[in-house]
Amino acid sequence: MKRLLAAAALTLPAIMASAPASAAVEVGVDVDGPVVEIQTQQQVMGDPDKAMVGAGVTTRAQTAVAAMQQNATQMDAVLKKLKALGVPDNRIQTSGITLNPQYQYNNSTQQPRFLGYDATNTVSIELRDLERVGPVLDALVAAGANNLNGPTWGVVDDTSRKAQARKAAFDQAMAQAREYARMAGYGNVRLLAIEESMGYSQPMYDRAMAIQTNAAPPPPPMTPTRPGQVATTVGLTMKFELVR
Repeated sequence: MKRLLAAAALTLPAIMASAPASAAVEVGVDVDGPVVEIQTQQQVMGDPDKAMVGAGVTTRAQTAVAAMQQNATQMDAVLKKLKALGVPDNRIQTSGITLNPQYQYNNSTQQPRFLGYDATNTVSIELRDLERVGPVLDALVAAGANNLNGPTWGVVDDTSRKAQARKAAFDQAMAQAREYARMAGYGNVRLLAIEESMGYSQPMYDRAMAIQTNAAPPPPPMTPTRPGQVATTVGLTMKFELVR
């Protein structure tokens, strides 16, 4: 009789990487037959219902204090515009503030020329009305934002999609394990351990491309956006004992 140490662990999505990782719990399992490890991954496609965008202001001045003061004035106008657009405060989060001296380097024989201090303030914004993503970006630029990134499409609550992907991955692993058992001359399998990982991806599919091709071009100056679909992915690593 062999004794297998099965690690029970859950790998969190990349968006939760900042949370403390919990240690895996090792549980002793007695096994008599061979052990097979199977990795499966399944994804469920669906329409997103939120978009994350980043907007910020970069200003330059000859002193650090002046750069920060100018940035504060300009960034305050951007935040007021977000409030006027109806974006709740709890969906706006400061993601970074930087202040750095800037130099112009001509060649190795000359001293670099000091250009000033660059101050940058950036916020992350969660938008729930996807039809307004483009107009919001345009409004922020008009208010003084000169840094934009995103959008990143996602799902507010993907619990049901995770459950669907998890069941599909589990069923696939069970079927593969039983197939291995039959090929090896065993009657069935016994589940020993499961390890799960989850994540998101944003492939562009034909449906989204069709919208882009067939829709009339938006009137300027609205920035066009296309959410496409997002995939909720669950991966499982499962260990089985082959039993008679």
